[in-house]
Amino acid sequence: MNTSARLARSMWHQLEPVHAVLYFSPQAFEEAARLGYDVESRWPSYFAYRTAPLGRAGARLATAAYYSFSPRMMAGHVPAIWEVAAPEQVLEARMVAVDRTYRQLLGDRVAGPDMAEAAELARRAAESVTVAGRPFAAANLDLAWPQEPHLVLWLAATVLREHRGDGHLAALQAAGLDGCEALVSFAAIGAAPEENFAGRGWSEQEWAEARERLAARGLAGADGLATERGLAVRDQVERMTDELAAEPWRLLGEERAGRLAQLLAPFLGAVFEAGLLPMTSTLGIATVKAPD
Repeated sequence: MNTSARLARSMWHQLEPVHAVLYFSPQAFEEAARLGYDVESRWPSYFAYRTAPLGRAGARLATAAYYSFSPRMMAGHVPAIWEVAAPEQVLEARMVAVDRTYRQLLGDRVAGPDMAEAAELARRAAESVTVAGRPFAAANLDLAWPQEPHLVLWLAATVLREHRGDGHLAALQAAGLDGCEALVSFAAIGAAPEENFAGRGWSEQEWAEARERLAARGLAGADGLATERGLAVRDQVERMTDELAAEPWRLLGEERAGRLAQLLAPFLGAVFEAGLLPMTSTLGIATVKAPD
């Protein structure tokens, strides 16, 4: 793996929590509830917040953009989320949610010089991405930049995260893995427990059929665990994901990326100390090693 691809993976670890707090913080659920969303489950607000940059998306567009959620689950939420609030209202609410969440986590540090520097570096990286074939990244980059540095940081982290995510879906398709197979193969290498994927909406039968398809291709054994070939395919997916995510970090450079990581350290500490993010997730950040 080249240096830029390694840097892309390292910075993903740094920026994912900066972005993902939106989907777990009490403040985000409160703002969603004010709009009228049911917050007993995290999915209505998650789909509203994340999909809003795409505009009034329908079920097919949302299914295409999310990829690994079952079409049935997507159709159960989209376009119904726009009957509760218009995308423009959701976008407004999510920035209020981010503002409140960051202020709760960081206190006075949201207005400090380190935050301003981090925001400037992250924005520089985000504005350098190529958006061809990257719908989520492009939609977020089309939004107006906020004035406050901590909100700039969040939006930049979101663009970079979605840029990587869009590329990851391309890597899955290149590997011949459909939405359900992507999850089954991910669980098969031990990146996350199978139960972590229950929220993606696939039935037990669909999961079993995807496992059978992987076994027929020699990617999984009868025990459901990845074969050597299956491990190689997932390794290639991760390698391609990193390579497709490398562009902004190659342009920003190792020194400035390192400085951004240094500036983000107190923020990450605050996020983990608050316990907002799940200990194990479907991202596999803690378990998927970087390809050699």
